[in-house]
Amino acid sequence: FARRKEQGEGGVESCQDFGMSAVLKLQATMATLPQVELETKHYFSDGMYARVLVMPKGCVVVGKKHLKGHFFIVSKGRVSLAGTEEARIMEAGAVHISTPGEKRAIVAMEDSIIMTVHKTKKRNIDAIERQLIANDTLALFDAGNKLRALQ
Repeated sequence: FARRKEQGEGGVESCQDFGMSAVLKLQATMATLPQVELETKHYFSDGMYARVLVMPKGCVVVGKKHLKGHFFIVSKGRVSLAGTEEARIMEAGAVHISTPGEKRAIVAMEDSIIMTVHKTKKRNIDAIERQLIANDTLALFDAGNKLRALQ
């Protein structure tokens, strides 16, 4: 679920006071709002998969539940991160070690680039998602971060 907050619009500024229940409520609320497809790049090397997401300032993303541990890296900008772990602000250069079962909400506090790095020998992003991500029938986006056709 990805949405860019319009200038002057109220709403989420950061994830500081979020917990998992708030992330799930945010996901349900965001599903009723207009969505935006964010630029996503995929990289593969020697048993690793890196997913890079470009987030404009004000963009809010609720990700899917991860089944495996991985790295979450802020390459550019500043984001607020919340989910199963304690909420925190992360700036360019910060690395978060995600644990299995983690699901998070991310708010871009400025134009940002985030990256996750996963261990997998697979090179097909749909197969990678089946291996690394819990099935989520409510997800609005596919493995390539393209908006699914709504029924």
